[in-house]
Amino acid sequence: MNEQHPADRTRLQARPTQVRPVQAGFTLVEIMVVIVILGLLATMVAQNVIGASDTARIGTTQASLKSIHEAVSLYYLNNGKLPSSLEDLTNNDAKGGAALTELGKDAWDHDFILRGETRNDFEIISCGPDGSENTEDDLSSRKKKE
Repeated sequence: MNEQHPADRTRLQARPTQVRPVQAGFTLVEIMVVIVILGLLATMVAQNVIGASDTARIGTTQASLKSIHEAVSLYYLNNGKLPSSLEDLTNNDAKGGAALTELGKDAWDHDFILRGETRNDFEIISCGPDGSENTEDDLSSRKKKE
């Protein structure tokens, strides 16, 4: 019923078919879009990693400040006076013990500083990243008053 005439078949077969060659790969625009996206992601990751390093250094130094502050308080309880320098905390007392086994440096490789004259007003200072005393980035063992 639905048979084609033999002449129709040949007409269909006689038409040249245009076959496009298969092109594999990406266009320049697609590659550029991927590069831009990767650049944005790398920027976001780098900002988070750099900030985490600074936060870790501050946290480490604050923990050291607290430990040294407690060692100074212990020294005061054992000796009735503040140490003349932080190095005194590593010296053995009359009982053969020391308040600290080792006096380290802050996270920026600077020495800690002891300030104050009495048991109630002393503090331990880290000069912070810039290494200069009395600047905005200094860290202290005292609680900040808001």
